[in-house]
Amino acid sequence: MSIRGLSHLTFVVRDLDRMSLFLCKGLGAEQIYDSGEATHSLSPERFYLLGGLWIAAMAGEPPATRSYRHVAFAVGAQDLPDCEARLRRIGAEILPSRSRDPAEGQSLYVYDFDNHLFELHTGDLATRLAHYAATAGRAEGPAG
Repeated sequence: MSIRGLSHLTFVVRDLDRMSLFLCKGLGAEQIYDSGEATHSLSPERFYLLGGLWIAAMAGEPPATRSYRHVAFAVGAQDLPDCEARLRRIGAEILPSRSRDPAEGQSLYVYDFDNHLFELHTGDLATRLAHYAATAGRAEGPAG
C-alpha cells in the first residue's frame, strides 16, 4: 500500500449556506454537489472544488473552540490582496499578521464561521527548508 496524495478535506459546520459563502465567495471554490436533505453520509453535505482539491462540508456540530490547527492553501503573492478583500467583504475574521521572515513567504490567516482556521500562504516547503538551513547557525550563541 502507498499513499498517492490527499483525497479530500471534510469540515463539519452548523450552516451549509454560510460555509458555501465562505468557500465560494471568500476563497473562490466551486460548489459541485448538494445532497439536499438526503444523507448519503452522516448528515446533509455539499462538495466543492478549490484549487483542484475536493472539499466536503457536512452539517453538524463544529469545533467548540478555536485553535491553531489549520489548513493552508498555496496562493500567489500577487493574489493575496484580492483574497483578503473578498474575505473581508463576506465578514470573515482575518487574524492580524504575525512577525515572519520574508523568505518564509506571506500568510493570511482567516477563520470561517465555525472556528476552522485557514491559511493562505505564498511560500513553499523547499524555500522554507532552505531558509531554515541558511539561518540555523545564526540563532546559536558563541560556544562556551
